[in-house]
Amino acid sequence: MSEPIKHSNLYTESRENIIRDLPYSPEYGLAQEQVEIQRETYGSNRLTVKKHKHPVIRFAEQFHQPLIYILLAATIVTLALQEWIDAGVILAVVMLNAIVGFLQESKALKAIDALANSLVSETTVIRAGKRCKIDSSEVVLGDIVVLESGDKVPADLRLLRIRDLQIDESALTGESVPSEKRVEAVPVNTALADRNNMAYSSTLATYGSGIGIVTAIGDQTEIGRISALIANTSTLDTPLTKRIAKFSHYLTYAILVLAVTVFVISIMQGVSTVNSFMASIALAVAAIPEGLPAAITIMLAIGVARMAKRRAIIRRLPAVETLGSTTVVCSDKTGTLTQNQMTVQHIATVDGEYRITGVGYKPSGSIEPINDSSSKGINLRATVECGVLCNNALIEQKDNQWHVVGDPTEGALLCVGEKLSFNTDEVQKSYTRIDELPFESANQYMATATQDNLGEVLICIKGSLESILSKCNVALTSTGKEIALDKEAIIKRADAMASKGLRVLAFAHRKENHTGSLSHTNVKAGFLFLGLQGMMDPPRPEAIEAIDACKRAGVDVKMITGDHALTASSIAKQLGLLGTSEDIGKSVVTGTELNDLSEQQLAAVAKNASVFARVTPDNKYRLVNSLQSQGHVVAMTGDGVNDAPALRRADIGVAMALDGTEVAREASDMMLTDDNFATIRSAIEEGRGIFDNLKKFIVWTLPTNGGEGLVILLAVLLGASLPILPVQILWINLTTAILLGLMLVFEPKENDIMKRPPYPSNASLIDSALLIRITLVSILLCAGAFGMYEWTLMNGSSTEQARTVAVAVFVIGEAFYLLNCRSLTRPFLSLGLFSNPWIWIGITGMTLLQLGFTYLPFMNSWFKTEPIDLTSWFMAIAWGFIIFLIVGIEKGWRNKISSLKSPKIRRSAYDN
Repeated sequence: MSEPIKHSNLYTESRENIIRDLPYSPEYGLAQEQVEIQRETYGSNRLTVKKHKHPVIRFAEQFHQPLIYILLAATIVTLALQEWIDAGVILAVVMLNAIVGFLQESKALKAIDALANSLVSETTVIRAGKRCKIDSSEVVLGDIVVLESGDKVPADLRLLRIRDLQIDESALTGESVPSEKRVEAVPVNTALADRNNMAYSSTLATYGSGIGIVTAIGDQTEIGRISALIANTSTLDTPLTKRIAKFSHYLTYAILVLAVTVFVISIMQGVSTVNSFMASIALAVAAIPEGLPAAITIMLAIGVARMAKRRAIIRRLPAVETLGSTTVVCSDKTGTLTQNQMTVQHIATVDGEYRITGVGYKPSGSIEPINDSSSKGINLRATVECGVLCNNALIEQKDNQWHVVGDPTEGALLCVGEKLSFNTDEVQKSYTRIDELPFESANQYMATATQDNLGEVLICIKGSLESILSKCNVALTSTGKEIALDKEAIIKRADAMASKGLRVLAFAHRKENHTGSLSHTNVKAGFLFLGLQGMMDPPRPEAIEAIDACKRAGVDVKMITGDHALTASSIAKQLGLLGTSEDIGKSVVTGTELNDLSEQQLAAVAKNASVFARVTPDNKYRLVNSLQSQGHVVAMTGDGVNDAPALRRADIGVAMALDGTEVAREASDMMLTDDNFATIRSAIEEGRGIFDNLKKFIVWTLPTNGGEGLVILLAVLLGASLPILPVQILWINLTTAILLGLMLVFEPKENDIMKRPPYPSNASLIDSALLIRITLVSILLCAGAFGMYEWTLMNGSSTEQARTVAVAVFVIGEAFYLLNCRSLTRPFLSLGLFSNPWIWIGITGMTLLQLGFTYLPFMNSWFKTEPIDLTSWFMAIAWGFIIFLIVGIEKGWRNKISSLKSPKIRRSAYDN
């Protein structure tokens, strides 16, 4: 048998040549023995799912992280000390982090599986001269596939015959309206969305019928290429995980060096090996921020709950913070930046032009003359009435939302009828439908014949400007007069509407006295031209405001869409992404143009351009990758299968929960429950607030570890007994992190949070200014704890009492320092004493817990403490207040220095 497919680019071949070269006729299809040969040669119509690692191995790999090593070391240390409860808490933190990472990795695998499952359906093929239904996985190369309205396309097809076939390819190409199919050849290198003689696997036939030959199956289809992109795309570490990993490495090295140093010094001082080792362990426990991972996880989890209230569902915890570092948002157009509801915006007649208010399918708004010479005359009503009668759609209200049943374009025509203050249902009922000529791509028009109560027949016709003008020589005026049609003037008006990105339809009618059926022959001429209606999917008003807010926050917004350049340009101008005077050729970059760019050229285009139209999945992936290579943190929105590779590659992938595909949702980090760009702006704001509070927590918690480490080191250098024991260090670290530090998560967002630039992704978690503050507070805590420990001993108290006082100094000092960490720059009192009541709840809870730690007998036994007198408490509180004052003075001094610097230069992450 000769090959049924000569090459993969059959869209460039004429239908006649394809049929001539086939070793069988389309009416007969493949014989069964030919099917078996094709299946044996080319395989089944299935996507190859890469073999996944065993779940146990993937879970074990979650422990291969520096911070986890530190926590495991802490677990081993506490187990060696036989502190089972503390060991259990730390181990629980380790397990929680491992589970989160495991689920994160599983998300990508689900996306691939969802894509493979999307191909499972039944399809009709012609084999051995008979039509038969088979599972789509059994389709082979060269099969003749029959498509009807509602069918899922089982493989990539070159269409051979069609009848009014329209296919929804939005999931694959991003095109906002169904693609009208033809059979004529198109040029080589035609963009995927413009190959209208092809039908692609997993898309959906929405209207008409067709027959095509299978040109690609399984992994060779366009959807298969997307699957390969997803499988080969690795998710990037978030800015937070990068910073934590970097911080963990430094902390690991510092702990090892200090522990070895303490051990060596102790040995040199003649201390026994066991005691020297215990001193090293104490220092290691002191330096490890045991509460940090748990606090970060809890803070991010609370952030997830906050974002859910603002219609953003987080699928991966670190994505919460990533939003705060986002520098570029690459957004899909349809449904995210726009209403995803076709709306008539402009009507033109021979003697008037009208602006239509109101958006979407909700029948509210008005028709307003654009100039004084325009009046709502007979031709305006006739134009709108023609659109209502030449129509098969229905508008209905469900759950307080208006929806169209049928073609979105026809839904828009019904809606504009309501805006002209006549009831479309009554208009349609007042005429009886006699016959109809459905829209066909070859003819570019639809016609209906209706009869009123008096027996008069009205033939209404709507379609492309060229097809309607060819049938008209006269036009209707606003006064009802018929005049000669100036076709050139109408064409100019249509071109002006199209230049605004409007989809233009022309309308005409003809009155008759007979009731004959319609045919293409009897609608060739004799029509009265009525007018033009221009429509588009309008931008969301809240998206315009959100884009402006993002720009003020230093976040660049780029539109990446499968729609035509003209439509994309018009929407972009309304959204504020393009200047109104920009030339389309310079402001909009198409997917075809991107294909011809080198990586260096692409980097410049990705950085400078704001609108990308007619893009493919490869284009989206390359754009995201190029922006990331320039140091940007990229958020990518999408709803289709074609968006999945870019969603997975982006630092944060944002899927649409309402109208998005399962593949897009599985590949994403976050979902929008309202499919609205304004929600992304809200999520960025929340993300920045969460990152601010995380940073405040880290700046607050590190002095505890620094102070504890200094106390141990100082005791070793002086040859003194340890002022605090390892088990007491664990008490301080874990209880204060939960009851004090975590209260910072409830700190309200600062007023300028959306007026500053994004925090640089390559910037250190702690800059030099904050490092100085951390060092200062660490020294103050060490001085207070060690000094109070020695003072208590000198006054005749026991070692246990002295250690209890030292622990109290740390706890009280951290409580006072917490007040100054509510803002890293602003004075405590300027924030409002009770603007975060959780701070006071946490301090109260910590106070009660510390009293139990000091006075309850079983706590004394567990933690080797003893009750202390009132004087010791007063001195510990006084030292905490001193820490509060010193940090406040340092903060004021820092702000004064910053104010002397140029406000245009952000000297450090501290200077917000």
